[in-house]
Amino acid sequence: MEVILLERISRLGQMGDTVKVKDGFARNFLLPQGKALRANEANKKKFEGQRAQLETRNLERKSEAQQVADKLDGKSFVVVRSAGETGQLYGSVSTRDISEILTAEGFSVGRNQVELNQPIKTIGLTNVAIALHPEVEVTITLNIARSADEAERQAAGEKLDSAEAIYGDDINENARPDAFFDPNEEGFEDEENA
Repeated sequence: MEVILLERISRLGQMGDTVKVKDGFARNFLLPQGKALRANEANKKKFEGQRAQLETRNLERKSEAQQVADKLDGKSFVVVRSAGETGQLYGSVSTRDISEILTAEGFSVGRNQVELNQPIKTIGLTNVAIALHPEVEVTITLNIARSADEAERQAAGEKLDSAEAIYGDDINENARPDAFFDPNEEGFEDEENA
């Protein structure tokens, strides 16, 4: 199906472009959301009549998004989640979670604006892209940790995704067999004396 785009859509085209898309994409997404019109003579005339209004509305949205982007770009947010010793989260951090975190901090971001290919499943620092407008994109940093203390340690550059990071470097020293047995104890035979 051929449609006329009413706004810029990434990987598809600019406002006013006539593009060929799959029927389902047009019927289920572009047309109901007001992002496109069917490409016929009546709609082409209608679009040309509304072009100035659409461009003005697009510029207003872009300037609003740019103002939010200036405040949001490069910010870091702490996310506290339960995780195992190896840093594997028991759940995950999804686009909905990120959207809720940003909304709680005073930024109006919908979950469809968070560009995350798959949910985040490990602790650590993760960069996430936020598309505030088709032409305005920012990157934020999520500091995913088991506690606020660990988040501070991670922000300082420490890696916390191993047992050594949690319990300290002496974990392997304490796990040696001779630390559990007293050689002077009765019934203990040394291999050399056997």
